[in-house]
Amino acid sequence: MIDVLVAGGGPAGLAAAVHATLAGLTAVVVEPRTAPVDKACGEGVMPGGVAALRALGVEPTGRELRGIRYLDGHHRAEAPFRDRPGLGVRRTTLHHALHERALDLGVQIVPGKVGAVRQTRDSVTAAGITARWLIAADGLHSPVRRRLGLELPAGARGRYGLRRHYHVAPWTDFVEIHWSSHGEAYVTPVADGLVGVAVLSRVRRAYDEHLAAFPALTAALHGAPATAVRGAGPLLQRVRRRVQGRVLLVGDAAGYVDALTGEGIALALTTAEAAVRCIAAGRPDRYEHEWSRATRRHRLLTRALLAASSRPAGARLVVPVASRVPPVFAAAVHALR
Repeated sequence: MIDVLVAGGGPAGLAAAVHATLAGLTAVVVEPRTAPVDKACGEGVMPGGVAALRALGVEPTGRELRGIRYLDGHHRAEAPFRDRPGLGVRRTTLHHALHERALDLGVQIVPGKVGAVRQTRDSVTAAGITARWLIAADGLHSPVRRRLGLELPAGARGRYGLRRHYHVAPWTDFVEIHWSSHGEAYVTPVADGLVGVAVLSRVRRAYDEHLAAFPALTAALHGAPATAVRGAGPLLQRVRRRVQGRVLLVGDAAGYVDALTGEGIALALTTAEAAVRCIAAGRPDRYEHEWSRATRRHRLLTRALLAASSRPAGARLVVPVASRVPPVFAAAVHALR
């Protein structure tokens, strides 16, 4: 019997498998997609996420990020990261680096879907594999979470994300967040000659219609798309708990507020490490507390920004207020992982 079966071979799942292997546990990943896996993602890794990748022995190529900048056409607020840079990196590049690291350590990656999950007092079986523990890292709309009855109704009208890349030389080494009354556009340099632009909004409409709300940004992109549009949502996912029997939820599967602060990758890596640490210590019951502690600042900051921007009038005030109180904006940026 193996120690850890991981459902999902995205960044959270691969990180969990690598952490398990480094802790002396045997790990198998079940993933239906062929590597490298792409996803609608802002592709900016916060400084804590870069440090977490290095701790795994993973250093993907990308563009160094110095901080966060807010713009709304009339106002501007920016704050550099305090101690170390972030990283703009194509999702496929990041996934390839994690995938190769896992293989180098001897992690077995099995093609397929997890399907039904059966638990006993001492084991859990899924995808025809029996393990002591199952780590569910199967994404925003986690099938494992749903099958275990751990989902809660989202309640509020959900937000959606769309992303496309453009063949254009990066004009900044900041993550730029352009605000409008109905959503935001996130600009992340990810390679020489390549910029990713993700839009987030409660309004369901085509990507180009969203982008039209940001005329200065549209002009800077020169109309040179490099990739097709990818989408994700609704983003808000509420979860009853993150441990049920011998199953632990990590990454997006463990619950998600919004992509507004760009901490998705950092939190995926952090929660994967916490789950494995609790398992290795023989204290899986501690994981719920560890998850709550690791994600608290993110949840508070993200909910505060969502509340401020939930109405068009409030959204119009975000950047002007941030520009008038630079220390407060800098403190918020420094709170990011």
